[in-house]
Amino acid sequence: MKLIAPVLLAMAAACANTTRYQVDSGGDVPRLENVFQTVHASVVTIRTVGQSMETDAYGRLASASGVGSGVLISEDGRILTASHVIQTADRVQVEFPDGTALPARVISSIPSADVAMIQLEKPIPKRATVAKLGDSNDVRVGEEVFVVGAPLGITHTLTVGYVSARRAVPLSPGSRQVVELFQTDAAINPGNSGGPMFNLRGEVIGIVSHIVSESGSSAGLGFAVTSNVARELMLNRNPFWSGMDGIVVAGDLAAALNVPDGRVGLLVQRVADGSPSDRLGLHGGSIPIEVSGQSILLGGDVVLEALGLSLSEPDFDASFLGAVQDLSEGDIVSVRVLRGGRQFVLSKTFSELRR
Repeated sequence: MKLIAPVLLAMAAACANTTRYQVDSGGDVPRLENVFQTVHASVVTIRTVGQSMETDAYGRLASASGVGSGVLISEDGRILTASHVIQTADRVQVEFPDGTALPARVISSIPSADVAMIQLEKPIPKRATVAKLGDSNDVRVGEEVFVVGAPLGITHTLTVGYVSARRAVPLSPGSRQVVELFQTDAAINPGNSGGPMFNLRGEVIGIVSHIVSESGSSAGLGFAVTSNVARELMLNRNPFWSGMDGIVVAGDLAAALNVPDGRVGLLVQRVADGSPSDRLGLHGGSIPIEVSGQSILLGGDVVLEALGLSLSEPDFDASFLGAVQDLSEGDIVSVRVLRGGRQFVLSKTFSELRR
């Protein structure tokens, strides 16, 4: 079984003007082509440049480009997407349907929920439209939906399907906090990640996350984070983006990395240039190896504690996200890491990390 895009570690109160849709003469259901024409200018393609997990001819980690999708949710240039599209990106560029390409920066990202928000650094194009976030609680299983994105890099592609089920998955293994997903049979492929799932009223009801597939291509098992989850995490909470990714290490691998007995650590893989983790001084990995069929990078820091919370404690992800919500600009953010066999505490003020 193959998961496209990193699944969850276990696994926009902005509104557009109300639009009148044309309908079939025999009913009140909007015609799909009319709804698509109304909303497609809100869908963007996101192109990123970051660090690869592979080395170049000189033994250095190579750079890698990525492509995903997103949806414009405000006149001031906020865009919802998937966390795994931008989490460790050094550069982010947003392309609109009219060909306009604009730089953007990450302002919030929660990898365990696979949802993120980026901010355009220039005004939105005149032809762009702002999508409306719908209430995902009103969505019913069996409802027809459509997805717009850039599958395999082919931009502004529409696929149609149904809400197959609602799923609730833990925020992280063993967590009591869950993330709600819509399951759909609409065709989803790499490049769709971060794109919007619309209902037939033209409202965004989900942000595409991943698929489950044995072949690597769409098998009718796609998943999207619900719009209410995206709204709560991205618009109603203190924005936070670490700019790094890592692998939880325990047992024999933790022991091999000199993690103290019985403790869990987070082996840092990649750190985005200029990100909060970069400013804090976290080191990413530099030596690619394969462990149990999984490619990982060795040589990076192993995080043992963050904001006074041990990585070993139950439900760390939920506790950490809660602690972030309590931070003020002058508060100290500290992270205890294992580096070269020694423990260090890295610290900066919250405002220094977010500048």
